Amino acid sequence: MGPTRAQFVQYAPAALAVVPLVAGPWSALAAAAAGAGAWAVGASAPVLRSLIACGLTTTGCGIAAGEVLAAGGNPLIALGLAVPAGAAALAHHRNLAGHLPAAALTPATTGTGAAPGQTSQAQLITAWWKEFISGPTQTEGRTLIQAGANLEHLALDVGADHVAFTGIITLPQGQQVKVRAADIAAVYQIPVSQVELGDPKHYAPNALPVTVHLKMPAVQPQIAASAPTTPEELWAAYVGVPEGAMPGTSLTVTRYDGPLDWEGIATRDRRAIGTVNLQDLAGNLDLETIQIALAPGDKPSQMGIRVMREHALMHGTMLSSVLDELSMDSRGYVRAGTYVDGLPALLPLAQPGSGARHLYLVGGSRSGKSGLLEQILLSAHRSGIAVVLASPQAGTIAGASLAAHLGDGLDEAMGALRLAYAMMLDREARYRSPAFPFTDPLVLVVIDEAHMLLSASSPYHLEAKAIVEQLTRRSLKRGIGVVLATQTPLAEDLGNSTVIRSQLLIGGGAVFLRCARGQGNLVGANAVEGAEGLDLSMIPSQWPGQYAKVSNRDMSGLATEAAAAPEDGTFGLGYLLTPGSQAVQFRSLHLDVAPVSLAGGEPPVRIEDCDAWRQRDTITQTPMVDKRGKNLIGSLADLLAAAESAPSSQEPTHHNPAGLHVVTDPARPGGAPAAPEGQELIKPRILELLQEHSIPMTAETIARKLETSAKNVKPRLSELKKRGEVTNENGLWRAA
Repeated sequence: MGPTRAQFVQYAPAALAVVPLVAGPWSALAAAAAGAGAWAVGASAPVLRSLIACGLTTTGCGIAAGEVLAAGGNPLIALGLAVPAGAAALAHHRNLAGHLPAAALTPATTGTGAAPGQTSQAQLITAWWKEFISGPTQTEGRTLIQAGANLEHLALDVGADHVAFTGIITLPQGQQVKVRAADIAAVYQIPVSQVELGDPKHYAPNALPVTVHLKMPAVQPQIAASAPTTPEELWAAYVGVPEGAMPGTSLTVTRYDGPLDWEGIATRDRRAIGTVNLQDLAGNLDLETIQIALAPGDKPSQMGIRVMREHALMHGTMLSSVLDELSMDSRGYVRAGTYVDGLPALLPLAQPGSGARHLYLVGGSRSGKSGLLEQILLSAHRSGIAVVLASPQAGTIAGASLAAHLGDGLDEAMGALRLAYAMMLDREARYRSPAFPFTDPLVLVVIDEAHMLLSASSPYHLEAKAIVEQLTRRSLKRGIGVVLATQTPLAEDLGNSTVIRSQLLIGGGAVFLRCARGQGNLVGANAVEGAEGLDLSMIPSQWPGQYAKVSNRDMSGLATEAAAAPEDGTFGLGYLLTPGSQAVQFRSLHLDVAPVSLAGGEPPVRIEDCDAWRQRDTITQTPMVDKRGKNLIGSLADLLAAAESAPSSQEPTHHNPAGLHVVTDPARPGGAPAAPEGQELIKPRILELLQEHSIPMTAETIARKLETSAKNVKPRLSELKKRGEVTNENGLWRAA
């Protein structure tokens, strides 16, 4: 590489001073060449004038020295003629002090000392400042950034890996500093981030401190790549810091098989770790949320951490491979799946010596909830437990044939709830002081899609809520457990009843599967002790990388029969909460075969022969609350009396899906038939129907019960609402 522009202009005179000693008269040509070169590189006018003067001096000295040597004169005289040439070169260097170009100073060329013939670093910094920022300058055509803004109190900080200077920008009294960081960065050819200006609010307007880093030290990496301590260093750098997911914690690695496959224990010194946001933790470790599993320890100040390259439960556990573990053990537990650490996940169905157990199951569509219910039905069947199944959404449970009584559909599901309540009342009447084990079988009341019965929009809201509250409170000691399944953990799915959920969690376990986005957060009103901070909507529907696999599949031909592999989706992946423990990640068993096929062809476990079971057909059609939806029937005798007063099944009745009494037309004098439709007022009949049955009804239901059309009912309902005799809430009508 050749000399730079600054080097050429600066060192050309020195060359001219030496040329007379060796070139003689040819120094004139050398001076001319130097001048032409300075003009070609674009030197300023003062620099060219200084260079021309230096060239003339050195040329004259060179010619004189050549003549002396040619005439055979004393060489010392020729050497003395070089002194004026050197003086001219030195004068040129002094003239250049205020006119050096910006490229002459870079952080790479600054050093701790000055080479011979160069100004010091402080002189160069000051020269640049005067040339481009403050002046005075002799450069033609240059605009200063702010004339008079001098750099005072200059101080250098030079190290092996950094070069910086500080100073104060000063102006005469009454003026304000207008020099910007970007201006200084442009002059010294450095990034703006390396210029620090003081806050004008804290200093006088005409005095502003400045710090300029000409050379920054190399940024050292915070984390050194060294196994197996890499997880610990990652934890200290991103997780244990104040803004991390678990501030103030340290990590102890207990197993390390690579940066994406390790286990450890997070510890906080004498303070509880509390709720951990799994999404924040995954962000700190640069992982997918599904690649991390938390396992709360015995101490509040500790938390188990597991990081997985491939999820341990991705390939699932086949139902048929653990058939022997589906039967209830001596403690009342059955296998529900596999924990993330590979151990069997056990679920309580009964408590020997004390009765049955409850189960709260949450899971949205395609989460594996129905598969887990089928598995529970099979476990109950193999354990000799009778099942009463209430399935408001008809045809969704493939193992429904294993139930002793099936309520399939909304109305029939309500009937199944009534039968379960009657069974509890019957056992309370027969077992005043329960002695275990029962001679009667344990009973499991399974309520699928419970929100369809319990939510405020259900026509059976009040009755179903009253029955389920009593079942969860009183049924365990009578050998009747409740398995309640909903799509979300929201309070409204349980009829806004805190009693139901608290009794379910106290009396048994809970399973939380994937929910719809925004509906699976177990915080606030939906908080569950032992599962704090979980967001079920963060459970993905696919394993990492499955989207790419699906898009790359060959669709040239379609198989007529293809069994889904467990890794095709995250069905059954969630959290299992058992009494007295924390929620732990698990996955339910994969239904590689139909659960009914494993029942051995045996008939369902039957419920004991008792009054409630013998009267089941009538009981399922008998409402158990009064007209206001209050005062649930509290004894078996009252229930049987109400069932006997119901219309006989031999009498012709109209289709009545709700199982309620149909209000017939008032009798006409002399037994005259009812007036044709439209010839009598139906508002009294509507009001009588709503007063007779406290359950809210839609306009279509009222029209069906009154054997008329909805277009005749809706205008009358609006008139009754204006008179304040009926109310309407979300399309459900009731008497005021």
